[in-house]
Amino acid sequence: MSALLEPFRRPERVRRLTAELRQATTRPWTLMEVCGGQTHAILRHGLDRLLPDGLELIHGPGCPVCVTPAAAIDRALELSTSPGVILCSYGDMLRVPGSAGRSLLEQRAEGANVRVVASPLDVLAIARDHPGCRVVFFAVGFETTAPATALLAHQAWRSGLTNLALLVVHVRIPPAMEALLAAPEGRVQGFLAAGHVCAVMGSEELEPICQRFRVPVVVTGFEPVDLLEGVLCCVRQLERGESRVENAYTRASPPQGNAAARALIARVFEPVDQEWRGLGVFPASGLRLRPPYDALDADFMQASSPGIPAASLGSPSICISGRVLQGLDRPTDCPSFGVACTPERPLGAPMVSAEGACAAYWHYRQRDGSAAAGVP
Repeated sequence: MSALLEPFRRPERVRRLTAELRQATTRPWTLMEVCGGQTHAILRHGLDRLLPDGLELIHGPGCPVCVTPAAAIDRALELSTSPGVILCSYGDMLRVPGSAGRSLLEQRAEGANVRVVASPLDVLAIARDHPGCRVVFFAVGFETTAPATALLAHQAWRSGLTNLALLVVHVRIPPAMEALLAAPEGRVQGFLAAGHVCAVMGSEELEPICQRFRVPVVVTGFEPVDLLEGVLCCVRQLERGESRVENAYTRASPPQGNAAARALIARVFEPVDQEWRGLGVFPASGLRLRPPYDALDADFMQASSPGIPAASLGSPSICISGRVLQGLDRPTDCPSFGVACTPERPLGAPMVSAEGACAAYWHYRQRDGSAAAGVP
């Protein structure tokens, strides 16, 4: 264990925080985390089992790979079969199926030039090394990965690269949080906000959510102590009838975020209505290239149907991933979980991605909710 992380995993601190939570909680409350990394940490360390009765953690759309719409994957599949095209993206994105059930990984197995990259700047090098090919970067992710994509776009535009294009499907967390709170079936009474997103964007854009919906939002980290401190802050606000943004992750997430990263995002992108797979279209929840960077756009057409449908978009009818992403059901509520749907044979994106809630339950919980074999 890293010496830097060890203080945030100490059992005595976890025991103290859980005792404080039991004392602070006098009524039932439902909190949502909107980060796949936090979901996995909660289940891996069994934090949800340490909470007092009536205090429930539900999992939101915290995995960008999971919410990437099938139409975008279909477009990436189409581009990958075009002559002379090298299509690049992150590893998990290659495994998510499009509307016809095919994935980029299957396309690569049949000869398409599809490559995994660790950073958008890797794509810049590929484009420079292959001037005779059209290199397309399938750019997905929350605000955490958007600055690197923006830097790629800026460097490609500034250097005059003509063989590089971007298929941009970046999404923004705050509009999704607002849509979940406004949904008729919504159960969220408080949010744990992802610390790494706030490290980029700051906490200012979360203020309108607190003011409009009268819910607390607590910026939270990823270790057991971080998460329990975030839950405790949120519960204390709820018990006092407060609704404000609170930063419980000050060691890594300054209130103002990263000014340089925010400026780069604003320079390269502009907000656009965006479909979230299994959820629908949220206003201003996506990013698209603004002029002059739109010359690099790979012509992905945005969806236009608003609302949160009851069923999961782009998933088989027996898959309830849309309800899982809204926090209405848990993965173990799905009759296909662990039977027809496994990481080797996924039906929905939350089982495909390493950050998906279904994958977390598969790795750390059995179908009956007990600890997964081999996980301490």
